[in-house]
Amino acid sequence: MRPEHDSRIQNNVPDVVAFVKRHAEGIAALACGGLTLIAWIVEQMDFAVLAPFLFICAYVIGGFVKAKEGLITLVKDREIDVNLLMLLAAIGAATIGYWLEGAILIFIFAVSGVMESYTIARSYRDIATLIEMKPETAIVLKDNQEKEMRIEDLQIGDLVIVRPGERIPSDGMVLEGTSLVNQASITGESVPVEKGPQDGVFAGTLNGQGSLVIEVTCRSESTLFSKIIRLVQEAQSEMPVSQSFMEKFEKIYAKVIIGVTVLLIIVPPYLLSWDWEQSLYRAMVFLVVASPCALVASIMPVILSAISSAARHGILFKGGAHLENLAEIKVLAVDKTGTLTYGRPQVTDIHVFQSLSQAELFRTIGSIESLSEHPLSLAIVQKAEELGASLERPKEVQAIPGFGIEATLEGEHWKIGKGAFMEPSFLTGELQLLTERLEGEGKTVVYVQNTQGLAGVIGIQDTIRPEAKRTVKQLQQLGIQVVMLTGDRSATAKNIASAAGVDAYYADLLPEQKVEMVKELKQKYGKVAMLGDGVNDAPALATASVGIAMGATGSDVALETADLVLMKDDLEKVPAAVRLGQRSKKVMKQNMVFSLSIIFLLIFSNFAYELALPLGVIGHEGSTILVILNGLRLLKM
Repeated sequence: MRPEHDSRIQNNVPDVVAFVKRHAEGIAALACGGLTLIAWIVEQMDFAVLAPFLFICAYVIGGFVKAKEGLITLVKDREIDVNLLMLLAAIGAATIGYWLEGAILIFIFAVSGVMESYTIARSYRDIATLIEMKPETAIVLKDNQEKEMRIEDLQIGDLVIVRPGERIPSDGMVLEGTSLVNQASITGESVPVEKGPQDGVFAGTLNGQGSLVIEVTCRSESTLFSKIIRLVQEAQSEMPVSQSFMEKFEKIYAKVIIGVTVLLIIVPPYLLSWDWEQSLYRAMVFLVVASPCALVASIMPVILSAISSAARHGILFKGGAHLENLAEIKVLAVDKTGTLTYGRPQVTDIHVFQSLSQAELFRTIGSIESLSEHPLSLAIVQKAEELGASLERPKEVQAIPGFGIEATLEGEHWKIGKGAFMEPSFLTGELQLLTERLEGEGKTVVYVQNTQGLAGVIGIQDTIRPEAKRTVKQLQQLGIQVVMLTGDRSATAKNIASAAGVDAYYADLLPEQKVEMVKELKQKYGKVAMLGDGVNDAPALATASVGIAMGATGSDVALETADLVLMKDDLEKVPAAVRLGQRSKKVMKQNMVFSLSIIFLLIFSNFAYELALPLGVIGHEGSTILVILNGLRLLKM
C-alpha cells in the first residue's frame, strides 16, 4: 500500500469514529431492525435454531440505551419509567416464544427514541451554532502594533481591529471605519446594519466589507452574546410546569400499569378459563399499548422546538414555563417611554418669526444647545444637523436650571427655554393659543428670544414607534387588552395612547405605582404580561406573570429581570411570541388528546378483538413518533 494512501485512510479514521459516536443511537436502531429481519428469515428456514441467538442480539443492540436509562431511574430514583415497561414487555413476549413480536417492539421503540433525540438535538443546534460563532482570538492594537490575543484576555478599553468578513470579538463601540454588520445572531435581523464611529456593536456578529477599529466595552463573559447563550441553555434545561406534572403522572401511571399487568397474568386463568400462555400474551400486549410513551413525549419536544425557533428570530425565552404563561395572558401592560415610543424627544413643530428661515434659526439655537446634554437640547441639535446647519461656539453661555439657557452668538443675545424665561411683553394672546394647542397634543413647548423679540416657538415630543399601532391591533385581535402605564403627564400620555390605539392608559405613575397597577390588573383579569425597557420598569416586569423587556435599550437589566427579551426592539415580536405560545399550547393539547385516544383504543382492542402484539407495538410506537413530529412543526414560527 502506498504511503499517501495509508495516510489518507488514517486521516479518515477520526471522522468515521466521530460519525459513529454522533449517530450511535440511530445505527443501533437500524442494526436492531436488520438483525430482526435476518432472524425472521432464518426462522423460516432449516436454521431456526439460530433465530433466538439473532433475536437476542437484536434485543441487546436495540434496547441497550433505553435499558440503561430505565435501570438508572430504577436504581437512582427507585421509580419505574416507560423505558423499563417496554423492556419488560419485550422480555415477557420472548419468554412465551414470541421472539419476533418482542424484537419488533424493541426496534420501533428504538426508532421513536432516535426521533426524540433528534428533536432535542435539533432544538439545541441553534445554540451550538451560536457557540461556534464565538471568535477564539482578536487582533489588538497597542502602541501602533498589532497583537493577537485570546478573547478571554481582552480588557475594557482595548482597541481591536476587525477586518472584512471577520466576526466581531467583543461588545464595543466603533472608533474608526464604516461597514455593514450582520447582527442576525443577536437581534434576528436578516438585513445587515450600517455601523460607523460611535455606533455600538456586539460580539459574535459578522463584519461586512469595511475594516473597523472597535473599543472594547466589556469582558468576554459579560458580552450580550455570552449572556444569550447562557440564558437559552438555561431555558432549554428548565422544566416547564406541564412537563413536571407529566413526569409525576408517569411515575404513578407506570406503577399502576405494572400492577394491572400482574393481575392480568394471574387472574384470567382462574376467572375466565384462559390458559397461562394466552393470559401472559394479553398481559404483554396490555403492557405495551397502555404505556404512556406518546403522552410523555407530548410536551417537551414542543417546548424545545418553540424556544429554539424563537431564539432564531430574536425572541429570547428564559424558560418553558414563560412560553406556557404567555399563551394565557389576558392583558399586556406596556410602558410608554422607550417602549411604545423611541424614548428620544424629537422636534415635531417649528414656528419661525422675524423673517428667519428654519435653517437660520436652528443654526443659532443648535450652536447654543450643543453645549448641553439635556434631552431637549439633543433634540434641537439633531434637528439642526438634519437641516444642514453649520454649528458654531457661542459665548457667555449660562444655563438657568428649571428655565432654560442664554448665550451670545455673533454679538446678539439669545434666550431658549420656557415661557416664564421670556420677556412677558413678547407672549401675546395669539401665542398663548398656539402654546395651548401644542401642549394639548402632549408636546413640550420651547421659546426662542433674541434682542429683537420672539424668534420662534418649537414643539418637541417623544415620537411613537411606527409599528406600535400595528402591534396593539394584532394583540387585540388575539383577545388581549393593551394598557399603557407611564410616569409622564396626562396630556402626553393621552396623545400617545390615542395614537397607539391602546384600550386604557394610566399616567403620572411612579415605579412602585406601576407595580400596584400590575397587581390590580392580575387580580381583575388573571395573567398579565408587562412590556418595558427593563430599567425603571424592572419592579413591574418582576411582578407580572410574564415580564417582557426591550433588549437593545436596556440589555443588562432586561436580561436579568425579564422572562422574555426582544433582542431587537421590534414591538411586533410581542404578538409573534404570543402566537407561538398559543400554538405551543394547542399542539400540546393535540398531542395529549391523540395519545390518550390511541391508548384507550388499543386497550379496548386488546380485550375486545384480541389485538396482536405486533399491531399493538406499531399503534403504540407509531403514535409516539407522530406526536414528536407534530412538536417539530414549531421549529418554524
